Amino acid sequence: MDTIIEDDRWTGLALTPLAERAASAALAHLGLAPGRFEIALLACDDARIAVLNADFRGKPQPTNVLSWPTDERGADRDGAVPDLPQAPGDGPPGELGDIAIAYDTCAREAAEAGKPLADHVTHLVVHATLHLLGYDHIRDRDATLMERTEAGILGKLGLPDPYS
Repeated sequence: MDTIIEDDRWTGLALTPLAERAASAALAHLGLAPGRFEIALLACDDARIAVLNADFRGKPQPTNVLSWPTDERGADRDGAVPDLPQAPGDGPPGELGDIAIAYDTCAREAAEAGKPLADHVTHLVVHATLHLLGYDHIRDRDATLMERTEAGILGKLGLPDPYS
């Protein structure tokens, strides 16, 4: 995990080790070696993520997390497992993509749900990591697959199913 912290409020959460643990759990759950892949993480505020959301999704408002996969891996068939990457052999880790996460929205959502911020952020990093791997939630069966996968990963981390 290569982390850039633009908003100092993230340092109080120890974001880098939390995000590394979440992303590693997602990769390991899918049978991928976490040490063979790299993710860039931008820890920002609502103002910054609103600009990114406008630029990349045409939605000029803040959101909790965004992700940009290095490669398109989504399945053609609704509900099918995405085409997971092969771990590179010797040499540098394979790049999975970039994630941006906004402190303001995450903190507000966690408070509204009565959840610890660390738990909510763990869920969002798992969610974004799955997006980098080709999982999505636009089609119904894809959403079911992604939610079940997230719940399984979070369960292994000792966190409750966010969809129940």
